[in-house]
Amino acid sequence: MSVDALKEALPAYAKDIKLNLGSVTSTSQLTEQQLWGTVLACAMATKSKQVIAELAEEAGDYLSAEAFEAAKGAASIMAMNNVYYRATHLIGDETYAQLPAKLRMTIIGKPGVEKVDFELWCLAVSAINGCGRCLESHEKVLREAGMPREHIQEALRIAAVINATAATLEAEAALAPAGV
Repeated sequence: MSVDALKEALPAYAKDIKLNLGSVTSTSQLTEQQLWGTVLACAMATKSKQVIAELAEEAGDYLSAEAFEAAKGAASIMAMNNVYYRATHLIGDETYAQLPAKLRMTIIGKPGVEKVDFELWCLAVSAINGCGRCLESHEKVLREAGMPREHIQEALRIAAVINATAATLEAEAALAPAGV
């Protein structure tokens, strides 16, 4: 199970996705932990069993047990936060942004890995989940910590490619029983 297995599973019309999947996982400027934590968190955010299974196994080869759990934690906490903060933003009444969320988010303060790595994973998951407010917040923290924009952009590229991989494979699976 691996990136290579996902590339093999992608249909011919998704050649660009196949090439991009290979590229974002093999030519990264991110640290190994940043790269594979981003990959794992994004895989979980897609909710695709196939993508999660393939990428989790490979990520396990590169991440410590603590980093593996923290990447899963980033996907989990952002599944909640992205819904809440996107909704309070989309309502259009800034009063909601001033109200306390009253949601437990302890993992953000104590993720078990370097804070910058966890923030990067949260940013990538927020891109998949479409929360502008969370993207702004995590990007600001990363920039204040000195992360170059090119590294932030790389995490966004990883999120985009993993999301496209999952979308394509899930669509193909849905079409298969119909004989299409």
